[in-house]
Amino acid sequence: MRYTLLPALVCASAAMSAMSSNAQSQAADENSVRAFVSQQAAAQAAQGGVTRFEVQVGNVEPSSVLAPCRRIELFAPGSARYWGRASVGVRCAEGASWTYLVPVTVRVWGTALVAAVPLAAQSVPVAQDVREQEIELTRESASVLRDASQLQGRTLARAVAPGQALRADMLRATMAVQAGDMVRLRIVGTGFAVDASGQALNAGADGQTVRVRTELGKVVTGVARDGRRVEVPL
Repeated sequence: MRYTLLPALVCASAAMSAMSSNAQSQAADENSVRAFVSQQAAAQAAQGGVTRFEVQVGNVEPSSVLAPCRRIELFAPGSARYWGRASVGVRCAEGASWTYLVPVTVRVWGTALVAAVPLAAQSVPVAQDVREQEIELTRESASVLRDASQLQGRTLARAVAPGQALRADMLRATMAVQAGDMVRLRIVGTGFAVDASGQALNAGADGQTVRVRTELGKVVTGVARDGRRVEVPL
């Protein structure tokens, strides 16, 4: 069953009330489990980025015969997150002492950035290369990008096909300096600054440390900056 966020909370509250009235139940019923999960999922979705979700409930019957119970409770086992495959705990709160788990699956959709055109590996994507689109977030193996500003200073580590979601693990920092590059040095000391040139001995993104061999053969360490520049504080 699919839910948008506000109606989900209303439906969940009604179904949870119905479960409380079923005091002699030996096991949870599907509607109560779905209502419980929907309530949890809606609370998670309220954190932002989610447009809708769908709850699928597995077998609600326990695997063995249970002692009579006057009142059952549903609970989230441990630090359960209702995202993809998860479980709902069912326990007897009055009349017996037993617990079992019901498998559930929560599919979640939200808005993310997808490639608008084919993007090659090692390319630097810009805002015009992507568009916003609703995708199933629970199918993605890592955090997806939601704003084009997250592309700034990043290079694609792999090719991305049109319509494919951009994930954080597809990007790496763009190198401001590559090993072997001729770079401009800005050597800064107390009350003075000197410009020089040299050759980078290792690669570095903006803000990372790099080593440079100067024209005089001395090796200095500085901070890489965009535009093949290196700042060397003294």
